[in-house]
Amino acid sequence: MSNTPHELAAEFPEFADKMSTLKQSDAHFAKLADTYHEVNRQVHRAETNVEPMEQLAEDQLRKQRAALKDEIYNLLKA
Repeated sequence: MSNTPHELAAEFPEFADKMSTLKQSDAHFAKLADTYHEVNRQVHRAETNVEPMEQLAEDQLRKQRAALKDEIYNLLKA
């Protein structure tokens, strides 16, 4: 288990400019990025025991974060 936050800018540094542009011009991308940020924050807070939760709930959040990250990546590389 890693306690490192998985921020989008750190995950996809090569797409930093494109992410910034898409957040402003594409409502769907902006919503995905906002949702990713919220889920990522929840996972990080659970991992660091700031807001502990049951393992199953934490695992579900990790799966949701991974699915969002995949969808975001597909939009970025398009």
